[in-house]
Amino acid sequence: MRLSTVILPTRRWSDGGREAWLRAERLGFHTAYTYDHLSWREPFRDGPWFGAIPTLTAAATATERLRLGTLVTSPNFRHPVTLAKELISLDDVSGGRITLGIGAGGNGFDATALGQEAWTPRERADRFAEFVPLLDRLLTEESVTFEGSFYSAGEARNVPGCVQRPRLPFAVAATGPRGLRLAARHGQAWVTTGDPKLFGTGTPEESRAALRGQLEKLGKACADAGRDVAELDKVLLAGFTPDRPLESFDAFVDFAGRHAELGFTEIVVHAPIADSMFAADEKVYERIATEALAQLR
Repeated sequence: MRLSTVILPTRRWSDGGREAWLRAERLGFHTAYTYDHLSWREPFRDGPWFGAIPTLTAAATATERLRLGTLVTSPNFRHPVTLAKELISLDDVSGGRITLGIGAGGNGFDATALGQEAWTPRERADRFAEFVPLLDRLLTEESVTFEGSFYSAGEARNVPGCVQRPRLPFAVAATGPRGLRLAARHGQAWVTTGDPKLFGTGTPEESRAALRGQLEKLGKACADAGRDVAELDKVLLAGFTPDRPLESFDAFVDFAGRHAELGFTEIVVHAPIADSMFAADEKVYERIATEALAQLR
């Protein structure tokens, strides 16, 4: 089991931003991720919100050991050709410490920020099905030419490629059959937040049953792709299930242990932000980072 964190890009680098990433490294988290959005829901929509790639680049220069990543990037406002160039550069700056969390996107503010109509779930799935394989090629081949239904590449060159070989790892967020097939074919990890229908009214037991079902579907997708599901890390982004894992240290240990029994290999918790859905006791958060793994063992 690994423990990681999410640091939302809400603070100026000179006013607590840099310190947040240094703190994550000091506390011993495996990876520190950030959301790749243009803005997010309340209470963050009208407040400071900085770009993911520049933030991660700054974090890469400030830290030494901490892995870094997005959780998650989506096609809502990204193009595979330009994203690949940025990721190769970021992987280089970090010395090979980058993980790309990637998902199909949703109907949030990003969906219309470029002036387009929000895509339907099917349109998002169609684009994602083209986006991920093309990005895979762009990160592993020196030159790519491609003409698809949604994305094109004309002799897009990406020399020297990633520091990590054959490319930086993909952590694919998916629960539907098409997304799970992409995770099985292209992912080094699979990401879920649980069943969103259970967040407000479900029970922890119902949530774990839903997650067990998702894991079973992932296993089938891997079998269909001729791949051992054990090759993929299983990442749970906490904070979107009926559980309250940051309520206390013991609550987190119980939460993590029960989800490790399901097969999850990484739990990600949000760094506390006061007056938000991620409000939590800072001391509990720090104790989770420094003591929880020993308890789980």
